[in-house]
Amino acid sequence: MEANSASKWCFFLSLFLIWGVQLTQCNVTYDRKALIINGHKRILFSGSIHYPRSTPQMWKGLIQKAKDGGLDVIDTYVFWNLHEPSSGNYNFEGRYDLVGFIKMVQKAGLYVHLRIGPYICAEWNFGGFPVWLHYVPGISFRTDNKPFKIAMRRFTEKIVQMMKDEKLFESQGGPIILSQIENEYGAISKLFGNASLAYMRWAAKMAVELRTGVPWVMCKQDDAPDPVINTCNNFYCDDFSPNKPYKPTMWTEAWTGWFTEFGGPIPRRSVEDLAFAVARFIQKGGSFVNYYMYQGGTNFGRTTGPFITTSYDYDAPIDEYGLIRQPKYGHLKELHRAIKLCERALVSADPTVTRLGSHEQAHVFSSESGDCVAFLSNYHIQRDARVRFNNMLYDLPPWSISILRDCKNVVFNTAKVGVQTSKTQMLPTNAKLLSWETFSEDLSSANDDTNITTVGLLEQLNVTRDISDYLWYSTSVDIRPSASFLRRGQPITLTVQSAGDALHVFVNGQLSGSAFGSREYRRFTFTGEVNLQAGPNIISLLSVAVGLSNNGPRFETWNLGVLGPVVLHGPHKGKRDLSRQKWSYKVGLKGERMNLVSPIGVSPVGWMPKSLFARSPRPLTWYKAYFNAPDGDEPLALDMVSMGKGQVWINGQNIGRYWTLHANGNCTQCSYSGHYKPTKCELGCGQPTQRWYHVPRSWLKPTHNQLVVFEELLGDVSRISLVKRSFTNS
Repeated sequence: MEANSASKWCFFLSLFLIWGVQLTQCNVTYDRKALIINGHKRILFSGSIHYPRSTPQMWKGLIQKAKDGGLDVIDTYVFWNLHEPSSGNYNFEGRYDLVGFIKMVQKAGLYVHLRIGPYICAEWNFGGFPVWLHYVPGISFRTDNKPFKIAMRRFTEKIVQMMKDEKLFESQGGPIILSQIENEYGAISKLFGNASLAYMRWAAKMAVELRTGVPWVMCKQDDAPDPVINTCNNFYCDDFSPNKPYKPTMWTEAWTGWFTEFGGPIPRRSVEDLAFAVARFIQKGGSFVNYYMYQGGTNFGRTTGPFITTSYDYDAPIDEYGLIRQPKYGHLKELHRAIKLCERALVSADPTVTRLGSHEQAHVFSSESGDCVAFLSNYHIQRDARVRFNNMLYDLPPWSISILRDCKNVVFNTAKVGVQTSKTQMLPTNAKLLSWETFSEDLSSANDDTNITTVGLLEQLNVTRDISDYLWYSTSVDIRPSASFLRRGQPITLTVQSAGDALHVFVNGQLSGSAFGSREYRRFTFTGEVNLQAGPNIISLLSVAVGLSNNGPRFETWNLGVLGPVVLHGPHKGKRDLSRQKWSYKVGLKGERMNLVSPIGVSPVGWMPKSLFARSPRPLTWYKAYFNAPDGDEPLALDMVSMGKGQVWINGQNIGRYWTLHANGNCTQCSYSGHYKPTKCELGCGQPTQRWYHVPRSWLKPTHNQLVVFEELLGDVSRISLVKRSFTNS
């Protein structure tokens, strides 16, 4: 079914009726070998750079580095919850300026793959869905549900119309050559039964009807209907084939590393293995590779999914701060150059596969114009191989592929890295944090008259609507003066079962202890001794979210917060269940309601100079200091190693959540060879998962920059420092 020319394929598509819709714009089409852009079949290299995970001041440099690294395309998700924070109210300003970002890519001479979703996962809060969507009557996410489909269509149409208005689709002369609808739905669709098939087909039909003039893709969707292209996301995709023989073989997420979660080690993926995976994909007929991520960036504010770190570095070729990571960047650049030298043969011929040994193969592409390209592979994970090909001998390292642009001369081997390795340094700056002031949360405010009061325990998200990470649960327990355990000094134990993510327990205003879940096990139980006194005792539970669920079937229905039981255990096996008594609720912190993070105006309640405050750290404390911008232009970060858990702001901008949990993993030496998985190559065991937090220079003024820290536990702010990040080659 492959057309002989782009014009024939365009004619075919113009006549192709799908659900009664006629496609007439054909600047970007496809055949089984590749995308066809303005009549030319292309091998395309793409990289994911997410506009809200950096700043507009960084975009130009990131895009140029991607271009210099041999990329043709920039890939980004569209972040629904950022753009429509409340129903019908839109924000496309600053870091959310999607059109501005795409125009910057266009100005650099690169294409765009716009992954509208609007479900994106992306280790992002609520999978990219706005929280208000959860409260639409009768809604159920990502299935054949009318309220959800209405909302999804409305947002998708808005984004597509914005692109059309700015003439950004390739069919209009713009840079967008691909769009994606939905995201990795196939893995969970079976759990929705027949409704999943109806929904998937509806989503594809809805997208095609928008007439963008460029192809649509669905990743990890084996049954994607024509003309939508199904694509692969994985560490390796050489075994992937599209669901129809006339569709190109596309890899929309080649994972350059893996995300990091608080309490976990830092995953690393060697460039030798990544290059090997890409070469394997190309030698099997692949023609589009997108690196996820090419620059990971930063999860500023409260944007992360559950327990995901503020850093979204992803071991990408360009690091979180915008610096080139070697040898990953340079080695991939050489791979791209080598494959581009072979492009004409790769897009016009199918490979002939010849076995050269027990673990060795040759994939040979020969075109009618006389081109000959060979990929010589050694799949053994330990042994070198010497193979004979075209009457010549070639030495192949383990787990590697050599590319021969003319079937004779090697222009690249995936395991032979000729690029120097860069070493990360976090160096001190001349910035001094001065004039520390403090403000302590008043725990009595957790039980004031503005509370919601009801019998029983409420689910957290239904109360907070995610306007804050924090929800207070408070109740009173009366103890008779004659209680025997008071006279005898016997311990009373409190147990609290929580559905995540963190919990701080206060009894009569004093911290009794904390407990935490994890990304894998969000449910946990606090168990600790509490000091009760005769008369009324106030038990206050501060439940803390660390990002909302972002994947899985019906994740919008998963519960959060203190759901009980909450039980006091006395001596002689006596116990008292508090779950069904009267509880009061308070959303957020007093410091949030007072907007203590604002860099302008005067707070209605005064800050206290730290010199007059208690010498020992206290939980639930706000800190404020000022500093001048440091010299130079290197990327900056806050060193938060002395702190516990909380959030931090610079000049009112939320840097993100910090948490100095130490990494638990298996940080042994690892080899590049053999199949990769995130637990294979880990770094940082026994150290804080994240110590440094990115401070964009564009957020700073020359002088009098305000730093605000909210610390939940017992951190030492006197040891916070501003450092600069640099790479040196070794």
